Amino acid sequence: MTDHSDAPHANSASLDSTGAADPEADGKPATASQRQLVWWSFKKHRLALVSAWLLIGLLVVVAFTEFLAPYDVRHRDSEYTTAPPQVLKIVDTDGGDGWRWGLHVDGYTSEQDERSLRITYETNPDDRVEVGFFVKGEEYELFGFIPWDRHLIGPKDPEDPMYLLGTTTDGKDLLTDLVYATRVSTSVGIIGVALAFLMGIVLGAISGYFGGWIDNGIQRLIELVMAVPAIPLWLGLAAALPTDMGPVMRYFIITTILAVVAWTGLAREVRGRFLAMRSEEFVTSARLDGSGHGRVMFRHMLPSFSSHIIAALSLSIPTMILAETALSWLGLGLRPPAVSWGVQLQEASKWSVLSGAPWLLIPGLAVVIAVLAFNFVGDGLRDAADPYKH
Repeated sequence: MTDHSDAPHANSASLDSTGAADPEADGKPATASQRQLVWWSFKKHRLALVSAWLLIGLLVVVAFTEFLAPYDVRHRDSEYTTAPPQVLKIVDTDGGDGWRWGLHVDGYTSEQDERSLRITYETNPDDRVEVGFFVKGEEYELFGFIPWDRHLIGPKDPEDPMYLLGTTTDGKDLLTDLVYATRVSTSVGIIGVALAFLMGIVLGAISGYFGGWIDNGIQRLIELVMAVPAIPLWLGLAAALPTDMGPVMRYFIITTILAVVAWTGLAREVRGRFLAMRSEEFVTSARLDGSGHGRVMFRHMLPSFSSHIIAALSLSIPTMILAETALSWLGLGLRPPAVSWGVQLQEASKWSVLSGAPWLLIPGLAVVIAVLAFNFVGDGLRDAADPYKH
């Protein structure tokens, strides 16, 4: 009989993320950190993993906005207002006599109605517009300080029209506007949630750690903010802003308004966690070791449920994005010349415009994709960080 007593056991503790035995374990019990366990569990959530890649692409758009946009955000072409989208092509037939290769789009032909004076556009296959990558175009500053004039994609001749998603009612390239709006709306969501989480974590930690009159005061403040309906509060605060306020200042004030309203839920959750943990042995040990209150709260207690905070963070960003979109769509948030998804959808809210230019609803599709991606990632992180699964 063969003796198997000396064979190493590849138990669940010595398996790598693919399920295979870890060759470096060498018979010793392998260990995995909480971060590794969360990552392995998150990878099993396929929809969350795909959404995470979408969010990475979203962050790339935010970082390289000027390079990815075919034109400058101030670019306008009065000759092509509400022009339809163009299809990017690689090959076409040259009048039926042969094949012509090369990246291009079909140009436009326009016709004006004699009664309504409305101009309609159609793509013209006989008018070939050459398109290239890394083409020279309008100058900009990459990352705000690097002067450059190269764009990822654009017409080789700057005078030729290339509008892959069509144009707006004032002749702006919809793709360019969409890229810039992605930066603004996403940054509003991320910065707003960061401010809200800072307020929620600090006030919730202080409330749950100290208790007593401090806890009562903070809880009454939370109840006061939560008692006011969110949408009327947003509308009231946004409507109170001066109409002549600059777009940059309005951007920061709208972000702050959204943060002031959104911190209460997290503060309640953090307070509950701190109330449950403040009598734990590791907290008592930290106090006896001479650690101050701030160190005990934010160095010892808060990291114990950081995975839950990260999951809640990713689930809160879509709410911020939708809030900014709604305010801007109602005309109480960001306004032109600022560009956001809500500002773009405001133009698409007119049926007279939308009936002739349905492509103006494309920013709405971007909102749906971004919100779903954040929600799926948040669900995946919440399930992966569940301590009862590990």
